[in-house]
Amino acid sequence: MAIGAKAVPFSFVAHALGVAGAVMVLVWCIHFRGGLAWESSNKSLIFNIHPVLILIGLIIIGGEAIISYKSLPLKKEVKKLIHLVLHAIALVLGIVGIYAAFKYHNESSIANLYSLHSWLGIGIITLYGIQWVYGLVVFFYPGGSATVRRESLPWHVLFGLFVYILAVGNATLGFLEKLTFLESSGLAKYGSEAFLVNFTAIATIFYGAVVVLTALSQAPTEDGYSYSAIQ
Repeated sequence: MAIGAKAVPFSFVAHALGVAGAVMVLVWCIHFRGGLAWESSNKSLIFNIHPVLILIGLIIIGGEAIISYKSLPLKKEVKKLIHLVLHAIALVLGIVGIYAAFKYHNESSIANLYSLHSWLGIGIITLYGIQWVYGLVVFFYPGGSATVRRESLPWHVLFGLFVYILAVGNATLGFLEKLTFLESSGLAKYGSEAFLVNFTAIATIFYGAVVVLTALSQAPTEDGYSYSAIQ
């Protein structure tokens, strides 16, 4: 499927939604949930690291990595490096965010990997890592032959979007799961915190959708390496 629209306007919308999502998750975890901590007697502060790093890292920075190829009017080698580095940052932050959830569970005597959200999370971060390593080896260093790169590129793009869509969906599932736990513990269902969490999830969905639209749109300049919209 191809979209004839230009990618740059979509990318501006994505940037705005990304900033909004980052602000909302920080307000939630710092203002409403008490802050962030790696070590604390209040174990909930350890958990708060999880949604912050997953949303800002895996989803937002990961999304910026995807749209960098379509929104930046730079030389292909520069765009390739930006794409690679942003994905590396997203992957590292995602891993740390997942570890924070395990740390919270272990220190709170809560079972691990009992929910669909956690199962999908492990699968997604694994696929994300495989995708990054493949991209590094084939497209960056040591680099595959021109034929291998040409034939691999459509699948690399398609698989990357598939993993990213899964990540966005699972992040939304995580917001739902946490809010359900909080409401079961007495949080007002129509209170300001509940609305904030729901709006953060909505912003996450819209951000992911605009990232995909940007990836399927036309780049400002085409060159021999930038991928075109999927046919």
